Amino acid sequence: MRTGMAALLGAVMALAVVPLTASAQEEPEQEIIVKFREGASRGDALAQSRSRAVADATDGAEVLASRDAAESIRVLMARGDVEYAEPNIVLESMAVPNDPLWPQQWHYWENPGGIGLSQAWDLGVSGAGQRVAVIDTGRTWHPDLTANYIGGYDFISNAGFAKDGNGRDANPMDQGDWRLAGQCGPGSAARPSSWHGLHVAGTVAALRNNATGGTGVAPSAKVVPVRVLGTCGGTLADIAAGIVWAAGGAVPGVPANPHPAKTLNLSLGGASASCPATLQNAINTARNVHGATVVVSAGNDNVNAAGATPANCGGVITTAATDRQANKASYSNFGATVEICAPGGETSPAVANGVLSTLNSGATVPAASIYKHYQGTSMASPHVAGVVALMQHGRVANFKPLLTPAQVWVNIKTKVHPVAGQCGKGRLDARASVVAAIAAA
Repeated sequence: MRTGMAALLGAVMALAVVPLTASAQEEPEQEIIVKFREGASRGDALAQSRSRAVADATDGAEVLASRDAAESIRVLMARGDVEYAEPNIVLESMAVPNDPLWPQQWHYWENPGGIGLSQAWDLGVSGAGQRVAVIDTGRTWHPDLTANYIGGYDFISNAGFAKDGNGRDANPMDQGDWRLAGQCGPGSAARPSSWHGLHVAGTVAALRNNATGGTGVAPSAKVVPVRVLGTCGGTLADIAAGIVWAAGGAVPGVPANPHPAKTLNLSLGGASASCPATLQNAINTARNVHGATVVVSAGNDNVNAAGATPANCGGVITTAATDRQANKASYSNFGATVEICAPGGETSPAVANGVLSTLNSGATVPAASIYKHYQGTSMASPHVAGVVALMQHGRVANFKPLLTPAQVWVNIKTKVHPVAGQCGKGRLDARASVVAAIAAA
């Protein structure tokens, strides 16, 4: 018997020193939101529901803390002097997409070199309802982009440049801009197809949250592909026609554009002491007559952008390039003509430090859809064009009229990231631009 009692006592003592399990410990407090009706017996309600006030909420409600939120809500809702009671649930940012290559797109999210894109998306903007004309090499099928293409036209007049056997036509497909040695003038080098327009368009509006590849800046915007660049580039006349048509203007012999764009991206350029009249007139028509914002690249020769066109044209947002460390990229043009900088990347010595976007593997004609890092001011300007689409979406979502091109420029530079020299007003800040756009009168 003594032995039994001793064993029992030992068992009790052993139980007494066992640490409490998590279930036996005091439950952590949970928060609920409650709104009392006018004249409510608030003190009695708090006592009855075993809750305590911790903060004010909106609309006259307040935040309470409780050890058992579900029971407190039940008790409160059973009272006639409570309008509502609900859990103060925690929501997470939805702006980190499930696209597997997102971690490699440092130019969107990384500090210091990115544009803070997630923070802009958190404002509820995605470019929905906006159209961005990519005036470039044309359209190429890609699973991460094709759903966002709309309309388009081929403005290449020279059948040899176009590689499609004819001049201007309604087919904006990129036929490849590969060239043979000497084909574009004495001493010109051979090169494979660049699929340049596809890469640019992917930065503007590649699909988001489709568990495929990467994403674009304005993943719900539509891209209007305007083909002006072929084997040896594009002529001034063709580019000017593409600008006017993209914005909704009339071009002789070409059907009206059923999908005019309010944002135009021109990741192209060449040397010119001044902006050619043909080009400036086209920009003026797009901007002043049709209300389109024109974003252009500054050029990649590490010289003053005043000697490159359309970077030196009036009424455009000339965009220089920064590297992953937020410095001016070594190749980027600079000077007073530059309005803003955006990530253009530098693929040397590390390819991963370039801008990652949609591409095609074909050396001549289209082959497999891929992704690749490119560098250049051509990669910088679509970041800006995409942010413009986000800004305009923010306006529409808040029942405000679209910004004019002049207002876009004012608000995109209202608050920019600081940057090392010769980057205009600074480096693109996606969230600050959208906030400024929404707040504008």
